[in-house]
Amino acid sequence: MSDLIIFWHRRDLRISDSIGLAAARQESRKIVGLFCLDSHILDRKDVAPARVTYMVGCLQELEENYRRVGSQLLIVQGEPSIIIPQLAVALEAKAVFWHQDVEPYGKERDEMVGLALKAKGIQIQQFWDHLLNSPEDVLTQSGKPYTVYTPFWKNWIEQHKETVAPKLDNVQGLTAAEITVAEEVGVIPLPTAKDLGYFWDTPLILMPGETAAREQLEEFCNRAIAEYKEQRNFPGVEGTSKLSAALKFGAIGIRTVWKAAVEALECSYSDEAQGSIETWQKELAWREFYHHALYHFPKLTEEPYRKKFKDFPWENNPEHFQAWCEGKTGYPIVDAAMRQLKETGWMHNRVRMIVASFLTKDLMINWQWGEKYFMKHLFDGDLASNNGGWQWSASCGMDPKPLRIFNPFSQTKKFDPEGEYIRQWLPELSSLDTEYIVSGKIPDDEREGCGYPQPIVDHNLQQREFKRLYKEL
Repeated sequence: MSDLIIFWHRRDLRISDSIGLAAARQESRKIVGLFCLDSHILDRKDVAPARVTYMVGCLQELEENYRRVGSQLLIVQGEPSIIIPQLAVALEAKAVFWHQDVEPYGKERDEMVGLALKAKGIQIQQFWDHLLNSPEDVLTQSGKPYTVYTPFWKNWIEQHKETVAPKLDNVQGLTAAEITVAEEVGVIPLPTAKDLGYFWDTPLILMPGETAAREQLEEFCNRAIAEYKEQRNFPGVEGTSKLSAALKFGAIGIRTVWKAAVEALECSYSDEAQGSIETWQKELAWREFYHHALYHFPKLTEEPYRKKFKDFPWENNPEHFQAWCEGKTGYPIVDAAMRQLKETGWMHNRVRMIVASFLTKDLMINWQWGEKYFMKHLFDGDLASNNGGWQWSASCGMDPKPLRIFNPFSQTKKFDPEGEYIRQWLPELSSLDTEYIVSGKIPDDEREGCGYPQPIVDHNLQQREFKRLYKEL
């Protein structure tokens, strides 16, 4: 009879390409999955209903996948450092395995759970899984973490990347008697997102689960990856992978994604295609860069990387912030993006940068307001990536050339020249001439006729004022 190993899932909601599950299978045939509905996370004020809906959908498929290979996924709700050791003791588990986290709360939680398990005589093993290279493996020659992307990339791309881990298969689950014991300790049926208090009835742009993530990766590699370098910047074009939520929750393994990129590169024959694939690989490295940064600098969740920005005199006009949130700033590309976010739980990366620059440089509102708003709405909201992107956009993050200001009109002219994206999300402007939409120079009678607001600020005046304040720092 094999000893029981409990695998604690968090941002790894799959049974394929899982470093920890593969290691557990090497030690035992009796493996059960575990997911803890953690109130420290679910009760936060910045949890997006779309994100919880996607997570629950991933868990539903994960439950089914465990059944198919002969085991179970156990669901518990409560304080992880209490409920997980109680369950492990009741089931007489030999060990609990899990994957390491970069987020401050995750690291603290894991330490508490580990100590509680060890106190009960239960082994623990932790593995790096959601990154191709761990934060401890990519350091400068002096052993310090990187704070600039380009040298990080040059080191990171030369590091060994693990191969795809074998899929979990042919395992044993709990007996009927053990299931009864687990239920007595606190194992519950998987609740719906609505049961947890989160309501999202709009179709997600990516279906939850392993199957949908693998299909999306395959479609991207067969279609858009060869033109990614150019097409990725056009918000009205299907030019990105849309795998961000799958990577956030681990519905797909990062090694699987990397292998697909490498194979696509090997099969490409044009310089343009190779350049596009390499650009996508660099975007995957940006994700790792921000995760490494959060691991090494946990205070990034509370303060800017550039310490002088603590004293920046933000205006923080609440009416301007509300107009930005509702997509009523009078700047079409900004408003279109904000409405896309509110209606779909997702926003194209190019316009994420545009709206972030507008909030911080035009409205001069603290970047942390925008960071929290994004996390309240994004179905792919990832703390490290979201924080890194907002600090970059606000000029207070890890960037050797931090003073970047996006002009909404020049960005529109370059990346939505026919106004297709704007028309999609601002239907009230759909009948206007393209020149008006792209330039933002909409005649007053046209604005009044379609009910579209006047610009709430003057971009040229605001950018000059921001530059002045920035220099004073």
